[in-house]
Amino acid sequence: MKPASRSRTARIIFVTGTDTGAGKTLLAGLLLQHLRQSGIHALAMKPFCSGGTADVRLLSAIQDHELSEREINPFYFPEPVAPLVSARKHGREIRLKDAVGAIQTVAKRCDYLVVEGSGGLRVPLGEGFDVADLIQHVYCEAVVVAKNRLGVINHTRMTVDGLWQSGVKKVKIVLMGTEKKDASMGTNEEILSEFFGKKNVFLLGYLGKNASRRQVVLDTQKKLKKTLARIVG
Repeated sequence: MKPASRSRTARIIFVTGTDTGAGKTLLAGLLLQHLRQSGIHALAMKPFCSGGTADVRLLSAIQDHELSEREINPFYFPEPVAPLVSARKHGREIRLKDAVGAIQTVAKRCDYLVVEGSGGLRVPLGEGFDVADLIQHVYCEAVVVAKNRLGVINHTRMTVDGLWQSGVKKVKIVLMGTEKKDASMGTNEEILSEFFGKKNVFLLGYLGKNASRRQVVLDTQKKLKKTLARIVG
C-alpha cells in the first residue's frame, strides 16, 4: 500500500505517545479546541479505541458532535488490550487500507484533522500493521506526547527515531507534567532540546486529575493559547 498523496484536503496532525496514559487525549483535545477557537475548521479522530469510550466522547463534545462517534472511532474494542488482541478474540480482520481510508474520509471534511493514536508506535492495530505503519501511510506531521519523568529521554528518542524511520520528518515533542515529581523533571526538557531543537520541545505543567473533562479542557486551552499555537506551528 502506498502512502497517502500530498493532495489531501486537511493538514493532519497525528498525536502519538511514548506509551499508553501519556496524555494523548488531553493534548489532542487541547489542540482541537485551540484550532476551532482560532476560527479554523478542525476535526479530531481516535481511529482505534480499546476499553471505555470516554476519550471518544470528549473529542466529540469539543467538536460540537460534528462527527458521529463511529466516524471519530471506526474501530472500537471492548477489552482494554491492544486492538489486534481484541480483534482476534472477536473474529475481526482490520486491514491497513481500511484504517487509512477512514482517516482520509474525515480529512476531506475539514482544514485540520487531529488524529489520536493508540498507545505507542509499536502497538499492533491489525494483522500485519501497527501505529507506526498507520502514520507512515497517512501524509501527516506528528506530535509525541510523553510524561515528564525519569526514563522519558530514552522513550522519547526511540519514538522519534521510529517516526523518522517511517518517513515522518516534522515531529514535535510535548512533555506532560505529573503530580509526582522526580529529580529528572527539571532537566528532561533541556536534554531533549539538545537532541531535537528547542523549538520542537514543549513543556506543559501538571494540569490536574480532572484535566480531561470538557470544561477543564476549554479553560486550560485559554491559558495555554500561545504554547498551543507554537505546537501547531
